[in-house]
Amino acid sequence: MKPHSIGRALGIGLRVAGRIAGQRAAANAKAAVSAPATGVSAANLPTRPVAGTAAQSHAAGQAAGHAARGVARGVGGFLRPFRRVGGILWLEVTGVFFFLPVVVFAPTLWRTRASYAHSQDALGHDHSTFLLAAGVMAVFLYLSVSSFWRARKK
Repeated sequence: MKPHSIGRALGIGLRVAGRIAGQRAAANAKAAVSAPATGVSAANLPTRPVAGTAAQSHAAGQAAGHAARGVARGVGGFLRPFRRVGGILWLEVTGVFFFLPVVVFAPTLWRTRASYAHSQDALGHDHSTFLLAAGVMAVFLYLSVSSFWRARKK
């Protein structure tokens, strides 16, 4: 996202939030002015103005919905570049963690490599260990490489 687009999205969100705050402040001021002088202070008044008609409450609800959508779009526009970078970082960290079993099973594979060719005699008692280590290493090496590959393509 271009820098001027991020600024535009943030500006729209701030304007909408300012408009909402201004409307609430005006409603509170109007309620304070219209309070009866019978000893009721402005602090005891309800913070939300009483709805007059269903049409007014519907219009207020629509305005609030538009404001919320504007703020959501502004925040979403601001976070879009971070989402891309976060996705790439997630794939790279996942690739590193997938590579750890490869590092752990490599010594076992190296130690039992002679057992692969000698499966029936005295040297071949680690044949299944060799095959298991090779299988685990192959799966996790594939997962690690594919995770880095996907991060590079993003």
